[in-house]
Amino acid sequence: MQVVSKKFSILITTKNRLEDLVYTLHKIQYLIEKTDVECVIFDDGSTDGTYEFVKENFPEVKLERNPYSKGYLYCRNKMLNETRADFAISLDDDAHFVTEQPLELIANYFDKNPKVGLLGFRVFWSKQNPSSIFSSDLSIRMKSFVGCAHVWRMSAWRAIPNYPEWFVFYGEEDFASYQLFKKNWAIDYLPELLVHHRVDLKARKDNTDYSLRLRRSLCSGWNLYFLFLPLPLIPKKMAYSIWMQLQLKVFKGDWKALKGLLLALMDLLFALPKIINNRNRLTGAEYEAYQKLPETRLYWKPEEEATL
Repeated sequence: MQVVSKKFSILITTKNRLEDLVYTLHKIQYLIEKTDVECVIFDDGSTDGTYEFVKENFPEVKLERNPYSKGYLYCRNKMLNETRADFAISLDDDAHFVTEQPLELIANYFDKNPKVGLLGFRVFWSKQNPSSIFSSDLSIRMKSFVGCAHVWRMSAWRAIPNYPEWFVFYGEEDFASYQLFKKNWAIDYLPELLVHHRVDLKARKDNTDYSLRLRRSLCSGWNLYFLFLPLPLIPKKMAYSIWMQLQLKVFKGDWKALKGLLLALMDLLFALPKIINNRNRLTGAEYEAYQKLPETRLYWKPEEEATL
């Protein structure tokens, strides 16, 4: 039987967040029903009945499952490498499109900009709905993208290495961004498309995994230094990164931050063999050109809120 390729694939990785996932699936149901769209859910070892619930209540969704967690980067790599779609949308299980007709906006932008390999969206981070959905932001090229909601031109994905699963979490977007830059693919910001990421950022610091998140974030950032930056820049970058953590957190009594910092340094030492095998340094000229790109658009607020 011939496999029919879809134009769009919506890829969602989830683990033990059934309530968030179901809310998202209801919000994007009208997209899943389109004939040129497939939706793939990768259950990464959930124990809350996610797989069984989705299988029974969303039969149109393609399901994959790990019997035990292998990490979301493993899941992302597997879904991206398996899809035959032209464009693959990575969406967190707690994020959904606010803008109507998002697929048409994506297809039109890619058609008009053949050198763009990935699109990042305008993302509103909050448990509450945005007070306004309008924005005066313009499309621009940028350094990197937000993991919670973006879309790949699949020919660009196939031109670079997979996400580094040894990063565990954090940093994979910048890893891919450097690789895309080396291959002359652009990353653009598409503000016409608004995504609501239902996350309380202020509450994250009080979560029990705060130290772990800081550890992973620091180590992934340092991994990126050693993988991609010209060698003369690395000592200064490392010293500055460590000093800022000490000054802004540890010296103010944040002992969880100290724990995360020390463990991140240990992780970096263990990662050195992988860094050596995967390094793809920018030349001095490439680094200067990369630094001139606009910063990644991470967070968006309605304009009346942004001025408060």
